Amino acid sequence: MIIVGGRFEVDPAQREAFLAERIEVMRTSRGEEGCLEYTFAADPLEPDGVILFERWEGQAALDAHLAALVRNTTIAPRSSSITIYDVANERRLQR
Repeated sequence: MIIVGGRFEVDPAQREAFLAERIEVMRTSRGEEGCLEYTFAADPLEPDGVILFERWEGQAALDAHLAALVRNTTIAPRSSSITIYDVANERRLQR
């Protein structure tokens, strides 16, 4: 499994528009083979923050996504930081 985690800094006055522009990207990505989760979300504590969280079955699925990704957006982030994690094992949280 591959996890992609990211953070974008955007102008707080444009955050809702930034997220709205990515609705179709989320919808399309979630329909791609191998996509387990794909979400952009507003950081509830930071007015300029947007969080990206993706889960993919494997690197081939992520590679296919990145090759097909079309960015039709007009609002660019001020900065971004995205990290890819290769997951060797997973387990459910037991309470």
